[in-house]
Amino acid sequence: MRLKKLRTGAAMILAAAALLAPQQEFKMVIRDGMPAISFALPKFAAASPPVQTAADEIHQVLTDDLKYSRIFQLLPKSYYDYIRAIDPKAIQFKDWESVQANLLFTGEAAEAEGGETAFIRNLYDVKSQRPILIPKRYQAKKADLRFLAHRMADEIMKAYGEKPVFESKIAFVSNRDGNLELYRMDYDGANQERLTFTKWEDKSPSWSPDGNMIAHTSYINYSAGLYISQIYEGRRIAVSTRGGNFSPCWSPDGKKLAFMSTMDGNAEIYVADIDDDALKRGAFRIKRLTFNPGIDTAPTWSPTGRQLAFVSDRSGTPQIYTMDAEGSNVTKVSFGDSTHHDSPAWSPAGDRIVYVARVDNVFDLYVLDLRSLQIQRLTESNARNESPSWSPDGRHIVFTSNMRGGLQLFLIDYDGAGLRQLTTKGQNNWPDWSY
Repeated sequence: MRLKKLRTGAAMILAAAALLAPQQEFKMVIRDGMPAISFALPKFAAASPPVQTAADEIHQVLTDDLKYSRIFQLLPKSYYDYIRAIDPKAIQFKDWESVQANLLFTGEAAEAEGGETAFIRNLYDVKSQRPILIPKRYQAKKADLRFLAHRMADEIMKAYGEKPVFESKIAFVSNRDGNLELYRMDYDGANQERLTFTKWEDKSPSWSPDGNMIAHTSYINYSAGLYISQIYEGRRIAVSTRGGNFSPCWSPDGKKLAFMSTMDGNAEIYVADIDDDALKRGAFRIKRLTFNPGIDTAPTWSPTGRQLAFVSDRSGTPQIYTMDAEGSNVTKVSFGDSTHHDSPAWSPAGDRIVYVARVDNVFDLYVLDLRSLQIQRLTESNARNESPSWSPDGRHIVFTSNMRGGLQLFLIDYDGAGLRQLTTKGQNNWPDWSY
């Protein structure tokens, strides 16, 4: 994939520098409960009809991204009818202020060498009439236009102090080609791609923080071993093959891998140290964290890396517990001893844990607020909803459900809004959202 910044004309650079020099960097951090920012995204200008098609594709993907962000609220298209058509080289900011736009994004597309598309983007604060981002040019192949739009959407997110999410990937398992294999896709379900090609079943993928490796269970020789696949190098490394090994989860710094194993007979939580030497030699130092006759499983790291949440039936039914990263200070945090709890996932901000609870034989997603200890039910579909994983910005959750027939992957916002389906082919399970 190639996405490169074009050479910018000297006049454009000087003009931008003159405009931006007296300003400090514009950055605003968005918090839950704040109103969405009014965002104007008029149609992009294009030098020719073929280029207009590319410009429209970029515009549509960027529109979808910003709508999904929960940070920006796009102006209704009908508002544009009340003001003059935009000229990117002579913007009438008073027009955009009259329709209550806070931000204005403009784009111009032109033909580039090799049949590629050149694109110039600008983002302005309407009230101050100043650019928020330095003007920037890109060049992309037709196949990379979606990636270009995602890149620009992430640049906007970062300008507002938010974690980028639109270039992130979701790993999952599917049997659409006959065998349970690892796949990945864009956050919005586009570009679904198979990653593994073996005769063995793969399950429970977990992205490394750098996005270059996936830890997972693989039934090589019919034994549930824990492996790390270096997806860009085509190398698979065994971490633990004694007993059954499941539910891997990377620490935020990528230096440890927590997982459940029966290597000592009982289902317990273990942690493997991960470094370049261990990966090269295929030899890992593994430490056992839990020592309890009950079943301990499904570990998930806090964003600080100082704690783990996990599931244990040590009190009689599967409940959610937390412990320090070294295995001490075990604390029960779930409620309802008659309720089956499973699959906890710690939010990127560290203030919430999403999990699965079985109530009246229905599996739904719930969110536990660790500060207030309040619980919110996210799904109410009378279906089996499982395997939640947070988006990098903590505003969305991907999960597995059979609510529309078969096992498919869905997205939902942290407050239960914005449900959308991502997959349709085969049976799909165990999604994990990259950092």
